[in-house]
Amino acid sequence: MASSDSVTTCLSPAVHYVICKLGFEKKAIYDINNIVSENGEVCWQAITEHVCYLESDRSVDYIESIRSLGPVCESVNLHFKSLTKDKFVVQYALWFQWTNYTELFLEVFDVLQYAQSTEVALGLMKLTSCLERALGDVHLLIGKDCPFLLRDLLASEQLAVVFGQVVMDVLRIFIGSPYGLNLRNVLWHGFASPEEIPAKYCAMLLFLTAGLGQLLQIYLLKTKYVLVHRPYVTFIRLEDLDAFPDLNHETLSVVEELLQVSNFVLRTMLPFWMAALTAFKQSRYADCVILLLPQLEAGLRLLFTTTNKCPNRLLTAESSAFYTTFDEMLTKHLDNEEINQLPSVLEEPAMEFLWDYLNHQEGPRIRDHLSHGEINLKAFPREIANQLLAFAITLLCRFSDEDMVAFKEHLIIKPLMNCASCYHSRFHPISRLKKQVLECMESIRLWHELPTVSEEQIQTVKGLEENTEASMLVLKMAEILSQLQQYLPCNFYNSDDPMSTVATERLLLELCDRHICTLYSPRPVLEVLVVLRKICTQCHQVSAQVIASIKSRYQQWTEKTLRSRQRHNYLRMLNSIKFLSPVLRLILVLITLELVNVHLICKKNPSDYHQYLKFLKSILQYTENLVTYTSPEKNKWDETIQLTNKALLKIRKFSDGKLTLIQSAT
Repeated sequence: MASSDSVTTCLSPAVHYVICKLGFEKKAIYDINNIVSENGEVCWQAITEHVCYLESDRSVDYIESIRSLGPVCESVNLHFKSLTKDKFVVQYALWFQWTNYTELFLEVFDVLQYAQSTEVALGLMKLTSCLERALGDVHLLIGKDCPFLLRDLLASEQLAVVFGQVVMDVLRIFIGSPYGLNLRNVLWHGFASPEEIPAKYCAMLLFLTAGLGQLLQIYLLKTKYVLVHRPYVTFIRLEDLDAFPDLNHETLSVVEELLQVSNFVLRTMLPFWMAALTAFKQSRYADCVILLLPQLEAGLRLLFTTTNKCPNRLLTAESSAFYTTFDEMLTKHLDNEEINQLPSVLEEPAMEFLWDYLNHQEGPRIRDHLSHGEINLKAFPREIANQLLAFAITLLCRFSDEDMVAFKEHLIIKPLMNCASCYHSRFHPISRLKKQVLECMESIRLWHELPTVSEEQIQTVKGLEENTEASMLVLKMAEILSQLQQYLPCNFYNSDDPMSTVATERLLLELCDRHICTLYSPRPVLEVLVVLRKICTQCHQVSAQVIASIKSRYQQWTEKTLRSRQRHNYLRMLNSIKFLSPVLRLILVLITLELVNVHLICKKNPSDYHQYLKFLKSILQYTENLVTYTSPEKNKWDETIQLTNKALLKIRKFSDGKLTLIQSAT
C-alpha cells in the first residue's frame, strides 16, 4: 500500500485552485448593508448580479462567478462574526424553519465564530445534507418524484419556479456541480481536508439558506400551498447490526495511538479521524459517522488506487471526470472491464460489511441516508456508530506496517479483529431469506402450543363428517421428503416421522448456517431469490392468520358464543391444520435446499431456467391462494385441501424430473 504520508492533497490542482484560491483573487470590499437589511432580509440582487454566464450558450461561467462572489462571501462571513448569538437568532432563526431543523443552522453559526477547520467542515456537511432534504420537500410542492441526485434537484424546473432560475444558479455554484465549488461532494466523498475548506463558503451557504426561506415564504403566501416535510428514515431491528462488541474509552485511547501509525489514514485527514473519536466519546453519534464515512472512503480509495495500479488522478477529485467513490470501489470490475483487485485485498468479510452498510437495499444504507438529509441527526443510534467505528478500527490495524503486530494482538483490539474476520452479510437477499425461513418456522412451531378443543368435544358436534383427506396429504408430503432424503444432511431424516416439527427445525437451522456466497450475485440468482422470498412471506402470513384464528375461535368456543355453522367451520380449520403445518414446513425445506444451491441456477440453459422460474411461481401462487383461503374474511378451510393436493402433485412431478437445484447439485 502506498504511504499515506506522501499524499498531501486529494484535490487535483484545478479543483484545489477553484476551492482554495479562486474566491480570494478579487480584493473588492462590499458593504454588508447592500447585501442584507437590518432585520435580516437578504437582498438577492446583490448576490445574483455576481453570477456570470458564458456568451456561447448562456450557461453559468463557474470560474468567473466564483471569483466575483468571493468578496461577497467574505462580507457575509465577517457580518456573522460581528453578530451576537441573540442578534443572529432574532434576524435569521425564523428563516431556517422551512428546513425543519433550525437548531442545526444555529449550531453552524456557533461554529463560524471560532472557525475551527474540522468543525467548519462538519458543519458544512450537515448543512448541505439538511438543505438538500428541505429543497426536496419544496420540489414536491409542485413535482411528483424528487430527484435522487443533488445536481438533478438543483437543475429541476420545480425549484426554478419557486425560487427563480438565477437563485438556483447561485446554489449550483456552491454545491451540486462538478464545475463549481462542489463543496458537498468533495467533503462527503472524503477528498477535502479540513484546511482546504474556507469558512466563508460555509457562512455563505448559511446565509443563502435563510434567503431561500424568505423567497419560499413569498411563494407560499402567493400560492396558498403548505410545505410538508417527509418523515425521516428510521432504523428498525438494530439487533441485526450487532457484529462488534461495544467500544469503550479504553479502546478509543488505543485507537488514538493507532491513528498515528496506520497507513490507512491520510495524514492531512487525521484531524477528521480524531474528531470522529471525540464525537463518539461525547455521544454525538451522527457527527461521529458523518466524519468517519468520508475517511473510510478516502482510505479505501488509497488502497483501491494502489492495488489496481490506477493512474494517480483517480486519487483526486476532478471536475472533468467521475470521482472514484464507494460505488466504483466496491464493484467487481473496473471501467476497463478488468477485475477490481480491492475485494481480494479487503477479503470477503470486509466486503460484505461494506455492502451491508452502504449498498444493500434492506441494509441501513447509511451514507446515502445521511448525506441526503434523510436521518434525524438528533436521534442517531449509537449502535450504528459503534459498528462503523469498530469496523474502521480493524482496517486501521490491517493496513498498518508489519511491525505493528502489537496493535493487532492487543487484548482490546484482537476481539474486534476476530469479529471482523468472521462477519457474514446480514442484508443481502440470501441472508434475509435465511432469516425469513427461521422466523416462519418459529411461527409454525407455535401452532402446537395453542389451546384447541379435545377430540371428545369434537365428537359431540352433530353433522360433522369425518375427513380423511388431511391424512392422505400428509402421506404425500412424506413421500416427497423421502424422495429428497439423499440430498439432506446426515441424521436429519426420520423415516418414522419424516414430517416432525423438531426434525424440520433442526434441518432448517443446519441449512441456514451454511455459508453461501453473496458478493456480486448474478441476475438469475437475484431473480430466483425474489420469488423464494415472496413464497416465504406468504407462508408466514398463512401461519400468522392460522394462529390468530385458532386463538379467537378457541376463546369463542369456550365462551360458547359460536353459532352452529361457526362451530363446524372451526372444526374444519382444526382438520386443515393437520396438513397445513406439514405442507408449510415442506415448502420451507424446499426453499432452503434451493437457497443453499441457488448459484447453480446460472448453469441452467434459458429454457430450463424459465421452466424453473415457472415452477417457483406456481408454488408462489399456491401460497398466495392459501393466504386468501385462510384469511378471517374467507375461512375456506375445506378448499385448502384441494388446493394443497394440486400443489403437491406439481412438486412431486418437478422432483421426479430432477429439475430442482438441489437435485442438479449431485
